[in-house]
Amino acid sequence: MSRYFIVPRIGYADVRFYFFLPLMKIISANLNGIRSAARKNFFEWMARQEADFICVQELKAQAADMTPEFLAPLGYHGHFHYAEKKGYSGTGVYSRHQPSAATAGFGSVEFDAEGRYVQCDVGNLSVISVYCPSGSSSEERQEAKFRFMEAFLLHLLQLRASGREVVICGDWNIAHQEIDLKNWKSNQKNSGFLPEERAWMTQVLTEADWRDVYRLLHPDATDQAYTWWSNRGQAWANNVGWRIDYHVATPQIAATATSASVYKEERFSDHAPLTITYDWSL
Repeated sequence: MSRYFIVPRIGYADVRFYFFLPLMKIISANLNGIRSAARKNFFEWMARQEADFICVQELKAQAADMTPEFLAPLGYHGHFHYAEKKGYSGTGVYSRHQPSAATAGFGSVEFDAEGRYVQCDVGNLSVISVYCPSGSSSEERQEAKFRFMEAFLLHLLQLRASGREVVICGDWNIAHQEIDLKNWKSNQKNSGFLPEERAWMTQVLTEADWRDVYRLLHPDATDQAYTWWSNRGQAWANNVGWRIDYHVATPQIAATATSASVYKEERFSDHAPLTITYDWSL
């Protein structure tokens, strides 16, 4: 394993000893279809990352569609939440470590039917994959998105009160600040950058006391922070992107984050994987 750094220790007679401590690596990736991403070599790329957890969203698959490669690649333990509607939504967590508990759904009848939440517990750490709704297709879906935000905020408060350390990875479908998308001025009335959505994200990060881990490490990053590009026009070619994929974490584990990167050398979907390493031992 290569994810290590050297830490000095003082031993007897002031002799300095050295030992290795592992860094924990977590990846979030919206696949826009697990079968499509597999054809674009996502699992080959995943094998090279040596990550502890890979959180995936938008499987667009049901249990019957999942091959052995999809269910347990490379010896990972896979846990999934499938939407009732075929070819829609779906989330999963791949873990190197056998979870003591795995939960599909967060207790919302409406949104658990859409397969939007998987939680895996390892020790005192919970790693969650979430796929928040998009409201761009219609007013009805925007209203559903607002209902999700209300229900999910209550769940976030419950998670904070649990005393567990938590990392929530996923596509939140909200760009929080002006620096989080290329054309913020022209998108102020569009889903994903509505004032109500941005205010909700602020509430999550202040009143609910969560942390946007990427922004802790890169508070001023702009175009290199984007994780999604529309398939319309030349958005990818011109880097007209949005930062809507996040690691949102409890303060203690968020403070241990050491590096964050968006992988854009290959395209597995219209999103790019977001990788963050933490100085955290499982």
